[in-house]
Amino acid sequence: MSDLFPALRSTPDRPALHFPARSLTYGELAAVAGAVARRIGAASRVALWAAPTPHTAVGAVAALLAGVPVVPLNPKTGERELAHIVGDSAPTALLAGPDDQVPAALEALDRITVDLDGGADRAPQGAAPLPGDGTGIDPTAPAMVVYTSGTTGPPKGAVLSRRAIATSLDALEDAWAWTADDVLVHGLPLFHVHGLILGILGPLRRGAQVRHLGRFSVDGVARELGDGGTMLFGVPTMYHRLAEALADDPALVKALAGARLLVSGSAALPLHDHNLITAATGRTVVERYGMTETLMNTSVRVDAPQPRPGSVGVPLPGVELRLVDESGAPVAAYDGETIGEVQVRGANLFSGYLNRPDATAEAFDGDWFRTGDMAVRDPDGCVRLVGRRATDLIKSGGYKIGAGEIENALLDHPGVREAAVTGEPDPDLGERVIAWIVPTELDDPAARPSADALAAHVAGLLSPHKRPREVRFLTALPRNDMGKVMKRALRE
Repeated sequence: MSDLFPALRSTPDRPALHFPARSLTYGELAAVAGAVARRIGAASRVALWAAPTPHTAVGAVAALLAGVPVVPLNPKTGERELAHIVGDSAPTALLAGPDDQVPAALEALDRITVDLDGGADRAPQGAAPLPGDGTGIDPTAPAMVVYTSGTTGPPKGAVLSRRAIATSLDALEDAWAWTADDVLVHGLPLFHVHGLILGILGPLRRGAQVRHLGRFSVDGVARELGDGGTMLFGVPTMYHRLAEALADDPALVKALAGARLLVSGSAALPLHDHNLITAATGRTVVERYGMTETLMNTSVRVDAPQPRPGSVGVPLPGVELRLVDESGAPVAAYDGETIGEVQVRGANLFSGYLNRPDATAEAFDGDWFRTGDMAVRDPDGCVRLVGRRATDLIKSGGYKIGAGEIENALLDHPGVREAAVTGEPDPDLGERVIAWIVPTELDDPAARPSADALAAHVAGLLSPHKRPREVRFLTALPRNDMGKVMKRALRE
């Protein structure tokens, strides 16, 4: 597992990376990443300015070849948060492209420019790309420190080992039948697990090709999938834009229909977008479930008999998963109704939070990681997430209600474009269900569905106790870079 990228030595002529301005074969990638790795040398830790460019991909590979932990930095991070991340992780150098303009907080670091023209044109076939190409490194050694969003305090650095990364990527190879012949298309940011580890390191570990759009666009997806792309990674915001464009874009319909695998993650994909894409293309979007600290936990498998919208599939090979109730007792029911917190264990788990042994200890129940996500298990073992314990588990009238299932029910109403559900204190019920709605007809208040109509709609699809007691209309829901609704902002 210490050799994360065997294709760098074995298949030098195969395409590896394609960005709008530059492409690299595996041989070229081995040469340029090897040259950068030599410059990294024996650094204790390096930061990576993770812009959506080939320099980020090369920099990440170089650090992993050198066996030096890398800290991806979001270029949009604010001054205070960036200073915290740099101070906490204490990198000794910064990897960045030659044209990257970095903030003052990074200027004191030794800058290592990622030169795409450095090194030989290609590594000789069968030769290691550099002395000690990452092999021989302890597989439990840190590979990356990825900072969480910090919703309850300053971001924490999750330390991911080489073994955790390899284990998770290899489990997805099994679930998705991922091979060297696949061509992955995506336009995700490159500072987190989804875009960088799954979207860049995943194809490179397989010996496959990744085509990054630089910036997501509907036209870019249609072009790259239509030109031989076989897989697409995206978040719900991206799939929503694709779904809305299908009616007027036959080239997009053909491109999506021709893809082998469409994968959505980082947040739940609304039911109506699932339905629009399937109706137009005949393809079902596969959902998977993971987080920074665990990498990937579950996925709908490509060989699943009937993939169901709303399901994140079954535990991946090597991942143990259980649900527990509020007392910590395992939930044995596979009835699709009994809610419990998801806990997982396996080689995919992070090694702990950097410099935070207290937070690491609090995050575990024995050797089980507490995800904070609430879910139910269907009779076939598939997992359906219903929300976060802190924000999405609503206790109303003696019932435990997951916000996610109500949101999906609301999105099934033709008058609803976007929906979020929260709980608020109620003197009678304990908490009451609040629906935040972006209506389909933004410019015509008279055309908006009434609160009573939406409550009746939810009660008819689910149960009366799950109906929203109050409906609040908005022009847009507050979302982060990954398309997740920021429910704390709604409450504020």
